[in-house]
Amino acid sequence: MEKLSKQFEFLKEIEKLKTVIRRTFILDESRCENDAEHSWQVAVMALIFSEYADTQQLDMLKVLKILLFHDAVEVYAGDTYLYDAVAAETQSQREIEAAGKLFGLLPDSQQREFRELWEEYEEGKTAEAKYARAIDRFQPFWHNYMTRGKAWQKHGVHASQVRKMMEKIEAGSGFLFSHAESLLADAVKKGYLPE
Repeated sequence: MEKLSKQFEFLKEIEKLKTVIRRTFILDESRCENDAEHSWQVAVMALIFSEYADTQQLDMLKVLKILLFHDAVEVYAGDTYLYDAVAAETQSQREIEAAGKLFGLLPDSQQREFRELWEEYEEGKTAEAKYARAIDRFQPFWHNYMTRGKAWQKHGVHASQVRKMMEKIEAGSGFLFSHAESLLADAVKKGYLPE
């Protein structure tokens, strides 16, 4: 019963992801998405786009686990906006501390497994982590394109900043990176974000 109690406590805590608001607008532009919605959508995208991964023999269950838990630490650390240089300075430390606290709620074996998956994503060295990071970076980019740059405009983002952030897409999916480059050029042409 102690193991089950710990598992329920963890589930109770990650429920809070539904209250962590990101700066990416949902496609109907009515509001910004929350972390739980983001995690769900990137998991679905990873499955849908798996044929576009640079590595074809991926452990997709591992990719899905990584994507479902990669932002879980934001329950405590909060979401750090991709283009917020000031918040990025403390992001790593805040998230490391949050990972210890959050994953520490789980029974030992799950605590180790999920912490290691989170660390694998952060390091971005394995094929699974590279693909997960590509999808995680592509999703908000696509939302920004589909909402005619609503969040980009709201936060004063320029095309050069977006190009720099797209590097993680290229590391895991050259195909999606090429598509993103085309969409970015179109976004600039249409005035969704300034060059």
